[in-house]
Amino acid sequence: MENPLQAEHVKLGARFGAWFGATLPSAYDALEAEWTRARETAAVFDTGYHAVFELAGPDRARYLNAVTSGDVRNLTPGQGTPGLLLNPQGHILAELETFALEDRFLLISHASVAQRTFETLDKFIIMDDCVLTDVTERWASCAVEGPRAAEALATAGGVALDSLPLFGHVAANVAGVECRVLRRSHFGAPGVEILAARENIGAVWQALLGAARGAGGGAIGWDAVNALRIEARVRWFGYDFDDTVIPHEAGVESTHISYTKGCYTGQEIVERVRSRGRLNRWLSLLEFSGAAPEAGAKLLVDGKEWGHVTSAAYSPERKKAVGFGYLRREHNAVNDELQCGVETARVVESPAGAPANAFRPAACE
Repeated sequence: MENPLQAEHVKLGARFGAWFGATLPSAYDALEAEWTRARETAAVFDTGYHAVFELAGPDRARYLNAVTSGDVRNLTPGQGTPGLLLNPQGHILAELETFALEDRFLLISHASVAQRTFETLDKFIIMDDCVLTDVTERWASCAVEGPRAAEALATAGGVALDSLPLFGHVAANVAGVECRVLRRSHFGAPGVEILAARENIGAVWQALLGAARGAGGGAIGWDAVNALRIEARVRWFGYDFDDTVIPHEAGVESTHISYTKGCYTGQEIVERVRSRGRLNRWLSLLEFSGAAPEAGAKLLVDGKEWGHVTSAAYSPERKKAVGFGYLRREHNAVNDELQCGVETARVVESPAGAPANAFRPAACE
């Protein structure tokens, strides 16, 4: 599916790359310049990698609560929550954010697994009075995040960022376009994502970019977003967790799972791991002695493989390459060193279910 913001990015001199299976801007300027923009002002970026579904009908809350890990039963219009779609073995099929509207749920996931996600959700609708619809082609999105994002949002859309709780959302008008503003964070700073009709997203982008520039910021690409989110310990679906792992291994059990909601697909495994409290491997933060390695690079001790890298980037904050990797418990303690190609990887943070989680709620409130 063609990126509706392609022409806007070309005008800004973007260099493109593959992100979440979509073609998105990797950079407009030098990494350090974009990183500083996001850290100190307001950064605007294209988030056109989503799958978007609608779930309508009187049984929608009861049904969705029974198949996903987030607690959606008591969501009222304007509220939202993250969750996971698991298989019976507890492996992560999809990351799913649920936003409650008056008459339906808006479900946002990843286009890279859209078909599987839709088919998995749809096949369990048997006796339930609800209808699932794939509306991905109707929508496009972009985001603004950073310490001056609230200023940019107020200028562009008249929405007070502080009025929205994390995953709260509200209808708004940006540049004459009816949008939905979603409070969420991609790299731990205050921010929102704006969802609008594909044919109108260009006007929204221009308004948001102009407001960000007025606050001293501007556009950033996904090279910078990637560095920022690793620094903030934000795990990405499709990069750092997928259907090969369970939530506890990825460290997302504290943000994506409700332990009070009742039964759902995969709950038995989730509860078993929680009660026994033992993992053989988990995702850790690593620091590399050289350049950022490719995803999948092996982590070795004395020539024996003990894990692999999932994602990495140069960190302007640390002045070194950092990243995530799965390591077995035998070599997963802080300051453990492993070989990664011709370079060294050192474990810098390694609690199972790390406290710096996938959405960093404290940083966004």
